[in-house]
Amino acid sequence: MSDAPSIVYLNGEFLPIEEARVPVLDRGFIFGDGIYEVVPVYGGMPFRWEQHHARLVRSLGRIRIDDPLDPEGWRTLVHTLVARHPWPDQFVYLQVTRGVARRDHAFPQGVRPTVFGMSSPLPPVPLALLEHGVAAITLADERWLHCDIKSTSLLGNVLARQAAVDAGAVECVMFRDGFLTEGSSSNLWVVRGGWLLAPPPDRLILQGIRYGLLESLAQGEGIPFEQRPVGRAEVEGADELLLSSATREVLPITRLDGRPVGAGVPGPVFRRLHAAYQRAKAGNRAGHAAR
Repeated sequence: MSDAPSIVYLNGEFLPIEEARVPVLDRGFIFGDGIYEVVPVYGGMPFRWEQHHARLVRSLGRIRIDDPLDPEGWRTLVHTLVARHPWPDQFVYLQVTRGVARRDHAFPQGVRPTVFGMSSPLPPVPLALLEHGVAAITLADERWLHCDIKSTSLLGNVLARQAAVDAGAVECVMFRDGFLTEGSSSNLWVVRGGWLLAPPPDRLILQGIRYGLLESLAQGEGIPFEQRPVGRAEVEGADELLLSSATREVLPITRLDGRPVGAGVPGPVFRRLHAAYQRAKAGNRAGHAAR
């Protein structure tokens, strides 16, 4: 099924991915001048689409690109991409750049944004990761100061992720001025004394869609939740560490810098949140089947 032909969307056309072309003067290629969004799809139904769309629109506004589609246009684009592929679980990647113009740092006038979309199969999270957790390393957060924008300019994140890979880890846990920010491509969560803690959603982190979801799931499970600055000592002395993202859902971090986190195994808060996450996914699938 993963070998099925991939049909993408580019500036109003649906075409095979091999035929999609973007001019070399596209500002996304020259400057990384654009934004993107990743939408998980379970059972053919986009998961938390309204929140993903709201973040896409917010990111466009933050970098002053006029929204090229209205809400129904975006919804139709996503559903059409999903319908053109056979995978029941997918993730849709959307990207908007400022468009094609002569190379100049200043914004060009009268340029049409480039809109691209594609879908890929979304494999289930490997059972071994859920049963044993993953390893992470700590890093100084050396990225720019507008991490709340889901920008295509991801070099800082790429370098951080590669540092984790080089160390044999899955993710990095980053700190700025002694306080937790996020991972290279995930939000991070700290469990201490039964409380689920998260850094405040400011410009230093991307407020992932799972960010709001896990807060809601925690409330539904009766797990105390607090958004506040989380110091490095609290992270290093955590009972549990979790990461969340669109494609990895929620995972336990059981080793940090080679040392066990808490008991060194997935903990009770993770297990409750993971079970609640699976129920939310099942509800998403059931909602699609009922349509």
